[in-house]
Amino acid sequence: MIGLIRLVLAGLAMLACVTSAVIGVSAEATPPPAKAERRAVRELTLPAGTVLRVRVSRGFGSDISTVEDPVQGTLVRPVLAGGAEALPTGSTLTGYVSSAVRPGRVKGRGRVSVRFTELRRADGGEHYAIRTRPWVAVAPATKKKDALTIGAPAAGGAIVGGILGGKKGAGIGALAGGGGGTAVVLATRGKDVRVGRGATLAVRLSAPLTVRVSSGT
Repeated sequence: MIGLIRLVLAGLAMLACVTSAVIGVSAEATPPPAKAERRAVRELTLPAGTVLRVRVSRGFGSDISTVEDPVQGTLVRPVLAGGAEALPTGSTLTGYVSSAVRPGRVKGRGRVSVRFTELRRADGGEHYAIRTRPWVAVAPATKKKDALTIGAPAAGGAIVGGILGGKKGAGIGALAGGGGGTAVVLATRGKDVRVGRGATLAVRLSAPLTVRVSSGT
């Protein structure tokens, strides 16, 4: 009887050794779970006064717009901060018409202005609240060819060249805006002013904007 007990105990010991060896081999064969790749993120701050080149997707004007009408556009070039890209081309900005005055209320000239309040990055889709100075367009003050002024620099806008073609009541100019690109602008009969779809505006931030970007950006 004692011999039988010893035989059973020896068998159990051998089974335990075999089981332990199998578990060890299985553990070695199974690689540890891969760690999720983490991309370092840093913050970049654009100071107040930074220029954003925005191409509007819809026209607006003193005679066709009302206050709080929506305005939308996209960046036509990246915005840099400290040598790094803070905002990529194609980022979307949304805002509203902040004023729209028909001729006869401001020295007989039409006036329209816009502000932008939100920005969404083109790459990661991150959304930011922003504050910009008003971008202002004012209809001609006189009948001279050089009378059309768009967005005085003090208001964060740009200067437009003179009325072209010499036709009374209408003219086409090119946005200058410190190299902000070109777009068609129409001063309508009665000295209203319109900014057409595709116009590139030189918009300035009125408050700093901090964005998050990956270290590889």
